Amino acid sequence: MVALAILRVEKLKSFGNVGGSEKHTARLQDTPNADPQQMNLRLIGDRDRPLEEIVKLKIQSSTKHKPRKDAVLCSEIFLSASPEYFRPDDPSRAGEWDMQRMKKFASTSKIWLLENYGDKCVRAELHLDEATPHIHAYIVPINDKTQQLSHKAMFGGDGRAASIKLSKLQDSYAAALAHLGIERGVKGSKATHTKVKEYYHAVNSEPLTAIWSNQQLAPTPSESAVTYIARIQQHEEFQAINHQLADRKFMQERLSRAEQRARASERERQQLEKRVQLLESQTQQLRDLPLENVAWELGLHHDHERWRGHGHIINIDGSKFYDFSPKEQKGGGGAIDLVMHVNQCNYRQAICWLSDRFGEVGAERAAYAHTRKMTSDIIHTEPRPQFTLRVENQINWTGVERYLTQKRGIPQNFVEFLHSRGLVYADDQHNAVFVMRNFDAQPNGAFLRGTRAENNTFKGYQKGTLRRDGWFYFDLGGQPTEKAEKVVLCKSPIDAMSFAVLEYQVRGSLPPNKTLYMAIDDPKSLPTEQLQNIPNVKVAFDPDDAGNAAARVVMELLPQAKRLKCKGANWNQELFNYWRQLKQQQQQQRQDKELEL
Repeated sequence: MVALAILRVEKLKSFGNVGGSEKHTARLQDTPNADPQQMNLRLIGDRDRPLEEIVKLKIQSSTKHKPRKDAVLCSEIFLSASPEYFRPDDPSRAGEWDMQRMKKFASTSKIWLLENYGDKCVRAELHLDEATPHIHAYIVPINDKTQQLSHKAMFGGDGRAASIKLSKLQDSYAAALAHLGIERGVKGSKATHTKVKEYYHAVNSEPLTAIWSNQQLAPTPSESAVTYIARIQQHEEFQAINHQLADRKFMQERLSRAEQRARASERERQQLEKRVQLLESQTQQLRDLPLENVAWELGLHHDHERWRGHGHIINIDGSKFYDFSPKEQKGGGGAIDLVMHVNQCNYRQAICWLSDRFGEVGAERAAYAHTRKMTSDIIHTEPRPQFTLRVENQINWTGVERYLTQKRGIPQNFVEFLHSRGLVYADDQHNAVFVMRNFDAQPNGAFLRGTRAENNTFKGYQKGTLRRDGWFYFDLGGQPTEKAEKVVLCKSPIDAMSFAVLEYQVRGSLPPNKTLYMAIDDPKSLPTEQLQNIPNVKVAFDPDDAGNAAARVVMELLPQAKRLKCKGANWNQELFNYWRQLKQQQQQQRQDKELEL
């Protein structure tokens, strides 16, 4: 089993309680379960003075006022680990332990006590004369802020506050022991701990000893071993014990599995808690420096709710400030603006000044907040750039139309159909301009394809195109007001046009229901939200590695999507192959007719 850290805290409200606790932990009285042959060790504290005297002196030297009548004078912390750590080979062998493991436990626990409580820890006693090594530490709970005794401030009072503080304390102690292979117990566990006197009472109680005095289970003088075994196996009490042992074994196995699951959950909780703490610290680093602290470092003094000095009268309200001095009458926001204003310096000088006063981390916090403020101001005040389509050149349309019909095999009537709807036209550079729109049919981009000269390979997006919110698309079939029931995704506008022509040619008519043909060259521009409710989605990307990879992403985003592959390099090549086969069939038909004649 996994070794667990153990930490408990008890209040000592009177000096009588302090003395009584010392009698047990310093072995000033007989302790029935202690081995007198073993020597205990004092890890922290004076050996010559009684604990009560040490606590009194600490209270007198560190507090301003006399303790309240109900004050906790001393807090006793019990520290240990489960037996699995001290004797991993056989945890049941009480009073034995691995010496090196014990020394590491004691040393680590002592360091933890000193780091957390310093000289408030007036004594720590390592007990080695009982079943498992453990430490009793005595803390005088002085609140540094009030310089008064306050067990509540250090360990929490009653109820939830105490539970939270104790839980954090157990987190801290378990973290200190973690390198020894000791883990924290399950947070929020309802497990209780039997007190020493209750244990001794249970051991010596009559019900326990009565089990062994049952004469009915004892062998008779003339009874053979075989007969005795057969007799007691039939005895009701023996069978009851067998059943109880079986039940106990079953429950122990269930408990063991439950503890394993609980420890795994606890480790996950601790990891999540660390992530939360990290995020909280990162969030703190993203906040600007408090302007009050900056004003103080600038040499201003606080007077009548204003910061005055160097000719300034500055009011600070959160992250904003305003200078009411007659010469200034100016406001601003953030640490950097305040430094620039008071020191009459530039941005770079203000950063250096903040670094000298608040360190590099402080300067970075201020710079981030300043940048965030500037960004917010720009977003809310700067006018948005408006996309404007390239000017149409009707004279050049003839050349673009020729390119689409003769070099790309798109039927002229289909090209004219898209041209009449304003989805494709020619610009001054003889480019085919494929208009991209959002789903409100508002143009917000364009894909350009060069058409001038024989081997023109130019293609790309017009500057300013919103690729994530604009697409080249058109619809065929159905009624204008009905929703699309099918969408075909292709890599480029020409591929989308080619696929639509192929469907029309093969079918011989428009699709019965509205079908949307879209150009999507990258899954990043996929309008997932708009397409997720369309039942029939065809992914008709190129059949190469890039097209297959993009198709897999789309089908993960749209589970209803199906992959379509063309036989050629792309759908435009497929369209050319279709025209070639059709032409060959027509030629063959003419030859067959000529032969008939």
